[in-house]
Amino acid sequence: MDFHSLISNLTNPTLLFFALGTFAILVKSDLEIPESSSKFISLYLLFAIGFKGGQELAHSGFSPEIVYPLLFGLGLATVIPLYTFFILKLKMSVSDAGAVAAAYGSVSAVTFVAAVSFLESQKLVFGGHMVAVMALMEAPAIIAGVMLLMRYDEGARSKGNLTKTIRHSFTNGSVLMIFGSLVIGFIADTKQAEGIRPFTTDIFKGFLAIFLLEMGMVTAKRFATFKKYGWFATAFALIVPMINGSLVAALSGLFIHGIGNRFIFAILAASASYIAVPAAMRLAAPKADPGLYIPMALGITFPFNITIGMPLYYLIVTST
Repeated sequence: MDFHSLISNLTNPTLLFFALGTFAILVKSDLEIPESSSKFISLYLLFAIGFKGGQELAHSGFSPEIVYPLLFGLGLATVIPLYTFFILKLKMSVSDAGAVAAAYGSVSAVTFVAAVSFLESQKLVFGGHMVAVMALMEAPAIIAGVMLLMRYDEGARSKGNLTKTIRHSFTNGSVLMIFGSLVIGFIADTKQAEGIRPFTTDIFKGFLAIFLLEMGMVTAKRFATFKKYGWFATAFALIVPMINGSLVAALSGLFIHGIGNRFIFAILAASASYIAVPAAMRLAAPKADPGLYIPMALGITFPFNITIGMPLYYLIVTST
């Protein structure tokens, strides 16, 4: 990635609003987002991500070239939270481990956009269905995170068996919103869906900016949690994404065709969500501290991926 592209990614307005939120707390400003508005924005972001993914999936159809990547993406989004949770639980509470595992099993839409820019600079293309893959990878990671929280949290464990845990995981409000929106986007009439396009697309970045403004404020308020885990959180946020991205870049050729598609998969595997998962965990796991998983995903993993990760994954993809 050239210097101009790097600066363009780092000066994305939504990320700058995150910095503004952090700055507001550091200077002890009285700036705040009302709790009711914050909850609405969280639900809106889940709705918009799911609906747009469903629309893309409907446009792509279900040929084998589409189905295999979808299944591969679902598998990644399920496996990554499972194995990372048990690594994280060695040092973190169950609530924090579940939220971080969900974040790293899920994906970053902004990193996805940066990856598309990288491919354009290399004059490479990728399949449009990869947008649907990105959206589909949100829900399984959130479900896995919620299931792990309910399974290993002592209070939740005493309330029922695994079947009940699975049922509650799928009916959790945040999971139901993103997955239900995906299904609705898929089955909705295209012409009718155009009627709400301004709501699902045109204003998305504006709401995202306000959401990240609040996340910056929350992160700054709770950054002591991140510092509490010290080297462990930092090492995890660097090493695990690099391993995930490198392995997928090397092995995806067994399932996926095209350098562009394989590179996108590597980025999806290496990225961590700081939009959908924080929005979901705010509702599903209020005990999990955003001051831990948001700085990890946004402050460490995201910059690493756009500066070192992308060239590394591209090198692996093109040499295997």
